[in-house]
Amino acid sequence: MPEITHKSLDHTNKQFHAELEAMRSQFFQMGGLVESMVIDAMGALRTGDLSLVDRVREHEQQVNRFEVDIDERISMLIARNQPTAIDLRLLLSVSKMLTDMERCGDEAEKIAKVARRLHESDSSYEPVVELRHMADAVASMIHAALDALARQDPVAAAQVVRNDKEVDKEWKATLRHIITYMIEDPRTISRSIEFIFIARALERIGDHAKNMAERVIYTVRGDDVRHTGVSNTERTARGESLPPDDDR
Repeated sequence: MPEITHKSLDHTNKQFHAELEAMRSQFFQMGGLVESMVIDAMGALRTGDLSLVDRVREHEQQVNRFEVDIDERISMLIARNQPTAIDLRLLLSVSKMLTDMERCGDEAEKIAKVARRLHESDSSYEPVVELRHMADAVASMIHAALDALARQDPVAAAQVVRNDKEVDKEWKATLRHIITYMIEDPRTISRSIEFIFIARALERIGDHAKNMAERVIYTVRGDDVRHTGVSNTERTARGESLPPDDDR
């Protein structure tokens, strides 16, 4: 059996961290694609530029390939090495975040398909409700979750979790608005249902971005903040202990 030297261990360690960094870089590329998909899908809805729909669909296929490739890389990194606690948490977190990121892409593709239907079926298309602010918010949440992961910043990640509460409020307000619109003018029911579908997709993207942000906090702090509430998530992100009588 060959002798294991410090030199060979250093080489193995450097190789592991190079592969780890390559995996991280690939995940950030995937995230950038998904963020652009949300923006393009809403751009298609707003402008009627159906070339954006085609671009979203092409990117969705790339995102799927990224998911498979990164998942395989993570499995190999864990199988071939003995990652330290922080590296293992990163690998496990990105593995979970992959699913959320891919689902964000799926929701963006759904929005793009609805945009195509709306513009192709009605030349006098007018939006039932303004969704631009909600779309900007969830795209920013994806970007912020990725940035928090890159900078290992749990406090920034906790802000994404809090921002999801605002997106939820917008979703409920939008739903009330659209229902009122349908009651006042039943001729808009078909188009209004499409807008409910879009608003719901945006709300789900916000949920997935929140999930990713919670994983960033787990990576850095080692604490699972899912289902603990926003205030407790923020305390954990700051490294503060939770109140002893915390009812979560």
